[in-house]
Amino acid sequence: MLKIYNTLSRKKEIFKPIKTKTAGIYTCGPTVYWFAHIGNLRTYFFEEILKRVLEYNDYKVRHVMNITDVGHLTSDADSGEDKLEKGAQRENKTVWEVADFYTKHFKKDLENLNIKEPTVWIKATDTIKEQIALIKILEKKGFTYQIADGVYFDTSKIKNYGVLWGNKKPIELKAGARVKVALGKKNIADFALWKLTPPGVKRQMEWDSPWGRGFPGWHTECVVMSIKNLGIPFDIHCGGIDHIQIHHTNEIAQAQAAYGEIMANYWLHSAFLNIEGGKISKSAGDTITLDNLIEKGFNPLSLRYLFLTARYRAKLDFTWQSLKASQNALQNLHAKILQLQEGQTPKSSAGAAPLSVYQKKFLEFINDDLNMPKALALMWQMINDPTLSNKEKYSLILDMDKIFGLDLDKIKTEKIPQEISILIKEREKAREIKDWARADELRKQINEAGWQVEDGQDGQKLNKKA
Repeated sequence: MLKIYNTLSRKKEIFKPIKTKTAGIYTCGPTVYWFAHIGNLRTYFFEEILKRVLEYNDYKVRHVMNITDVGHLTSDADSGEDKLEKGAQRENKTVWEVADFYTKHFKKDLENLNIKEPTVWIKATDTIKEQIALIKILEKKGFTYQIADGVYFDTSKIKNYGVLWGNKKPIELKAGARVKVALGKKNIADFALWKLTPPGVKRQMEWDSPWGRGFPGWHTECVVMSIKNLGIPFDIHCGGIDHIQIHHTNEIAQAQAAYGEIMANYWLHSAFLNIEGGKISKSAGDTITLDNLIEKGFNPLSLRYLFLTARYRAKLDFTWQSLKASQNALQNLHAKILQLQEGQTPKSSAGAAPLSVYQKKFLEFINDDLNMPKALALMWQMINDPTLSNKEKYSLILDMDKIFGLDLDKIKTEKIPQEISILIKEREKAREIKDWARADELRKQINEAGWQVEDGQDGQKLNKKA
C-alpha cells in the first residue's frame, strides 16, 4: 500500500483515491518571468517521482500543471509589480514574449532532467473568464469586499482559515515584515482576488470585469485551473513547502467558501534545497540554474541523482562537491551496467537471494512516502550481490529505473572511435616508458573528447563519460 505524508493531517496516510486505480494530481507550475533555479526544479522532480510511483503501482495518473503567466506579484501582500510585467520591462519585450520564452526554457529544463511532462498544461491567461466567475460566486456568498486597489477575500469569514498549517497566528506575526497591510484591508491575511489597474497605468495584461479593468490574483488562478481539469475534490495537490502558509492556504479558503470542499484530499510539499547551507533566493541573486551546471560540464542527470539521495521532505544542501560525487556515482553506475551487458555470470547456489526479495523491498521503500535514498541504496546492494546473475541484475536495474528516471536503458556499449583508440595506444606507450607528463596530457585529450580513462592493475580502462 502506498503511504504518503499529508500536510493537511500532518501524518503519513494510506493513499485512497477517489476513483479506483486513478489519481488526479495538481502541481503548482512556474511563474514564467525568469529561469527556474535548481531549488524550483527539486520540487518538480519530487512531483514527478510521485507520479512515477503511482504509475508503478498501476494507477492511471492525470497530472495537471499550470503556467502562471499573469497575476503573481512581487510581494506576498498583493503589492508590488506583476512579475511578468516587471520581466517585460527588464528585457524590453512584451509580456507574451517573456512568458513564451521562459515557458519553453522551463520545458527544456524538464527534458534535460528527464522529468515527464504533465498530462495537461494550462495557462492562467486561458482561464480569465472562469476566474471572474469564481470571484462572482465568492461575492454572492459574502466572502469579498472591494477597496481602492481591488477585490479582496475576507479571511475572517472562514472559521478554519489556515487549516493547512495547523497554527492560529503565523501570518499575523509577519505584519511589518514581508507583509504590509494595504490601505482598506480588513485583516492582514486577506488577499486579492482581482487587482484593479491603477489610474493612468497601462498594463499589457489586463481584462474587463464587473469590478473594473484589471487582472486576477495568483491564488485564484490555481483554484480555477485545478478544479477545471480535475473536479472537486481531487486526489493530490503538490508544491514547495513555501506554498503552505499563503498560496495553498488561500486556495483552500476560496474552494471552501465557494464549493464547501477542502479542494484536495492529500497535500504534499517538498523541502527547500539550500546552496552551501543557505536558502536559494531569486531576489538575492544567488540562484543556480540547470544551464549553469551544464556549462560547468555536469550531466543534468547527476543533479537528478543528487535529488534521489534525500527524502523529499528533508532539506538538501547543494554543494559543487556533492554534485561531483553524484556525477561520479552515476558514471560508476553506467560502468556497472556496461559490465552486466558483457556476460552472464552464473548464480551461486549457496545463500541465494531470490529476485523477488529485492522487488518486494524496492516496492516497500518507494511506497513508504517515496523513500528514494533507501531505494537507491537497495539498487547498489543488489548490483553487488554475487548470488544474482548479470541478466537478473540488469533486468532489476531497468525496473527500478522506472522510478529513478536516470535513462539507464540507454546505456549501451559504444564503439570506440579510431582517434580515441590511437590516443589510448599512445598513452599506453607513454606509461610504459614512465613519461607521466605525456600520459597526463593524453588523458586530458581523451577526456575532452568525451571519454574517461582510468588506470588499474589490468591496464587502462576506458568508459564513455556520462
